[in-house]
Amino acid sequence: MDVKTAPNGVATIEDRILRITGYYGYYPGYSSQKSTSRSSVTRCKPGANCPSAHSSISRQLSPLSVTEDSSAPILELQSRGSSGVCGHRAERPNRSGDDGTQTHPENSSQENRIKARCLSCTSMVLKAVWGLLIILSVSSSWVGTTQIVKITYKNFYCPFFMTWFSTNWNIMFFPVYYSGHLATAQEKQSPMKKLRECSRIFGEDGLTLKLFLKRTAPFSILWTLTNYLYLLALKKLTATDVSALFCCNKAFVFLLSWIVLKDRFMGVRIVAAIMAITGIVMMAYADNFHADSIIGVAFAVGSASTSALYKVLFKMFLGSANFGEAAHFVSTLGFFNLIFISFTPVILYFTKVEHWSSFAALPWGCLCGMAGLWLAFNILVNVGVVLTYPILISIGTVLSVPGNAAVDLLKQEVIFNVVRLAATIIICIGFLLMLLPEEWDEITLRFINSLKEKKSEEHVDDITDPSGHLRSRSRANGAVSIPLT
Repeated sequence: MDVKTAPNGVATIEDRILRITGYYGYYPGYSSQKSTSRSSVTRCKPGANCPSAHSSISRQLSPLSVTEDSSAPILELQSRGSSGVCGHRAERPNRSGDDGTQTHPENSSQENRIKARCLSCTSMVLKAVWGLLIILSVSSSWVGTTQIVKITYKNFYCPFFMTWFSTNWNIMFFPVYYSGHLATAQEKQSPMKKLRECSRIFGEDGLTLKLFLKRTAPFSILWTLTNYLYLLALKKLTATDVSALFCCNKAFVFLLSWIVLKDRFMGVRIVAAIMAITGIVMMAYADNFHADSIIGVAFAVGSASTSALYKVLFKMFLGSANFGEAAHFVSTLGFFNLIFISFTPVILYFTKVEHWSSFAALPWGCLCGMAGLWLAFNILVNVGVVLTYPILISIGTVLSVPGNAAVDLLKQEVIFNVVRLAATIIICIGFLLMLLPEEWDEITLRFINSLKEKKSEEHVDDITDPSGHLRSRSRANGAVSIPLT
């Protein structure tokens, strides 16, 4: 900014000195304003009123107070009582109203940001709490189902009848969902309207007889085959081994998705698949390749494979489904099982492959407990996707392995040798590697870079803090510091 030069050059030199030294209160033209303001100061006796001086100073400074903004310095005349000079300070116009109107939107926006952060934190905490409850519920229901099957086998061994009986309970999935809709929804819909809305998973025309047979039949067969092979494996192996081998379905889902759906190739998931296969071989070796052990491993791996095929085909033909559509689809599977697969246990009964003396002799308590926990597991898996993060559902599934191991140890039904324990751990690690997101490498690199930047900023702050402390001490001692540009 250019400064006008006085005839004797004093104003220019003084203004430059004040600008260079960074004197607080300097503004361009300070010396000229000071020289002109001196003429408006009148001398009077100490304690006397000087209205003329006050009015002249106010008239002199009024242009400055209008043109300068709130951060500009104002000229002050300090009162010196000893010399008898009555000085008055020019009052800045009250701008509280303008400041209030300017800061009010900023305060409101800041409050809105704080409220939004609080809401997001609350939602995250609620999701985490729901996730913890879902994890415990999923793992507990799966452990309970497996252990009840083992208890039922002591007096009753009819795996296909047990599979058919538990699958029929899937019919209650949609009524449970609709009950939750009536309890929580603000705009309640009739059962038929809700049923038509959820049947869109089969297409725009809803569920027709042709689609019922075409789309439901293969999935119902895969569902029944998965559960039937799982129950057969529980007869040959312990609950811990079967639950660990069933966790290999994640690796099979990845391999089938990569081959059939052309999903993205990920090296870490290939490693996880190799670990799953290694665990399978080690699990068979744990009993020295005994005949029952090999057959049991084959049943468990077959159950995991059909489960993976079910998931891949569902994604291929039906895509993704919300909670209502999933409830409608699972209930439809239950109806198909009741109508078209009921002849199979009848044939097995009369051929005495699966025979029992009378219906009164059936362990109805264990059968209903197994079917109820199986239904609860399927409901919790679908509810958990809505209430919390989907990855937590998978963690709940893999936690069934240590849960079954703890129960087996208490019942003294399993002896963990080194090979079996290593195979279980390898399969579980492979399962967890499958849960890594597709962009896990980019996320990891961004996290490492952010940590490096944070450390560098802290290092810079540690270097600059001592210099700032010395600068403040020099200012307090009366030294003049030149502002750094």
